[in-house]
Amino acid sequence: MSQAEATQTDPTEPFDVPRHVAIIMDGNGRWAAARGLPRAEGHRRGVEALRKTVRAAGEMGIACLTIFSFSSENWSRPPSEIRDLMGLLRRFIRNDLAELHQSGVRVRVVGERSDLDPDIRKLLEEAEELTRDNDRLTLVVAFNYGARQEIARAANRIAAEVAAGRIASGVVTAELIAQHLDAPDIPDPDLIIRTSGEQRLSNFLLWQAAYSELVFVPIYWPEFDRAALESAIAEYRRRERRFGGLAAQTGS
Repeated sequence: MSQAEATQTDPTEPFDVPRHVAIIMDGNGRWAAARGLPRAEGHRRGVEALRKTVRAAGEMGIACLTIFSFSSENWSRPPSEIRDLMGLLRRFIRNDLAELHQSGVRVRVVGERSDLDPDIRKLLEEAEELTRDNDRLTLVVAFNYGARQEIARAANRIAAEVAAGRIASGVVTAELIAQHLDAPDIPDPDLIIRTSGEQRLSNFLLWQAAYSELVFVPIYWPEFDRAALESAIAEYRRRERRFGGLAAQTGS
């Protein structure tokens, strides 16, 4: 029995979960290559894993799930792969939005939208508008997203406020920067999971991850499911979060 299987719980039983889980969904292409399949099939299976994970997060009582769906650096990939990814995004929103809405999922999107194709920008806006009043689970989609770029956007917003006289110069604080990020109302992630065994953040939520617990799992994203999510959360629960303070028992 795998560790994920060993930690799987009865979906009807309560399970102590972090409030906000963020996931770097990595390894679609390598999953496909290991099976002699085209990369497009890996991305398609990755969408299936996403459906399972969103459903599991809602059932487990996670309040917020953030997914790294497409980074600002992913534009350097071959044009054919980008077309496949954009096609999957279009189909996911068109095919799954009604179910997400019916399940009480609120969709939020972070990232740069100005240079997206108009139809994709419209789909993202429609998803946010349709689900804006839902409160069972907030699904934050990081699309065309890079954390350094997000921080730069926040700096530009603050600079514009200073220029307009709405913010005094010389009073920029960490709290002020946080208020000008893409989704300032979303709490920082308690847990960040990355699949595929890679152990880095890759320009994902760098500001918000300051005190997040990081769990790196060795499986590729298409293999991720509820059991894998529960296993990662079980590891998170074994951690002691001190936020720069002293340990409760050791004082170290």
